[in-house]
Amino acid sequence: MKMNRVWIALVPLVCALSCLAQQSSEEAVVWKLEQSYWEDVKALNLASYRDLWHPNFVGWPYVSPQPVRKDHITDWITDNTAKGLHLESYSLKRGDSQATANLLVIHYWVTTLWADKDNRGEPHTLRITHTWIRNAQGWRIIGGMSAPEPETKK
Repeated sequence: MKMNRVWIALVPLVCALSCLAQQSSEEAVVWKLEQSYWEDVKALNLASYRDLWHPNFVGWPYVSPQPVRKDHITDWITDNTAKGLHLESYSLKRGDSQATANLLVIHYWVTTLWADKDNRGEPHTLRITHTWIRNAQGWRIIGGMSAPEPETKK
């Protein structure tokens, strides 16, 4: 009788731990995709960058006065390169994330340095939110938003 109670108490715990492990692996996969996103931007690999996005994507980048669809997701990159800038460096800082079924929402900060031909530029930090959906092709970004990190007073 006591052994049955132990098993009854352990089964939900084992199931919960299993779900946490699955969520952690999903978050790890998506975090790697976020890193690939920035590597694609730095390398100007726009084809690989576009492949990260779901066909039904809609999002609101801070540089746009209105939400955009997938056909405009590279505009901010080509706007910078048209000015003679390149992504010299970037660093990512995790915020938080949450996986639910085939969706995963991830929040993080990115600090970028877009530099000119003389490698001059100023670092800027953005807050990023991406909603990823898992489909037959894997994880793809279906929604997102970005905002500049407010300047801290010195």
